[in-house]
Amino acid sequence: MHIFAVANQKGGVGKTTTTVNLAAALAQQGQRTLLIDLDPQGNATMGSGVDKRALERSVYHVLVGLAALAEVRVTSPTGAYDVLPANRDLAGAEVEMVDLDNRENRLKDALARHKDDYDFVLIDCPPSLSMLTLNGLCAAHGVIIPMQCEYYALEGLSDLVNTIKKVHANLNRDLKVIGLLRVMYDPRSTLANQVSAQLEEHFGDKVFRAVVPRNVRLAEAPSHGIPGVLFDKAAKGAQAYQAFATELIERVKTPEFQ
Repeated sequence: MHIFAVANQKGGVGKTTTTVNLAAALAQQGQRTLLIDLDPQGNATMGSGVDKRALERSVYHVLVGLAALAEVRVTSPTGAYDVLPANRDLAGAEVEMVDLDNRENRLKDALARHKDDYDFVLIDCPPSLSMLTLNGLCAAHGVIIPMQCEYYALEGLSDLVNTIKKVHANLNRDLKVIGLLRVMYDPRSTLANQVSAQLEEHFGDKVFRAVVPRNVRLAEAPSHGIPGVLFDKAAKGAQAYQAFATELIERVKTPEFQ
């Protein structure tokens, strides 16, 4: 079971879009996949076709010990992968978890009982460095960083890499950067091309070959509760996420993952 946190401390960079579409694309390619929504906004939950307002239990109940993961997970009605859903209840978990034992590892412990159930677990982390994000990073084997190719994104990237190094040193020796995914990419932009070249120069093969372009169909899909890769399979954005899923499946077969 490969557990990947999808994280970036900058908001609005396509974390949720990436998590939902990667989960759906992996499931389409025959991988048993679980998406964990760790953001109180519950956007990954809604984007997977699960109504967050109708939930009786959520990932909140798992984190604070009120329910087991198996009791809370649901299957995405539109994406053929499992979802550990989130809603506003999760905002309260931040405060409650401060007093709990082993608070950084609550999610890791919940997942440990299901290591034979899934090939991939994807964790959609909130944009802030919170107790929720920390649980995601402590449970994960690696971090996938979606980022736009613009100047401010480079600033945020150095902060995130430093955070990952600290978590690696103090809490999770397995944690590493799996790769950077360029999203909302506009090849006509000189700046985007310059930043993309800088990323490849600094991070080498840590930069995924797949590039996700700006795409209206990807943006429309969440309002229908359908992952973009299924909403319009012919769209360039959908095809880019399918290529990304293929690349990730290949990457986990390399010696560093064995």
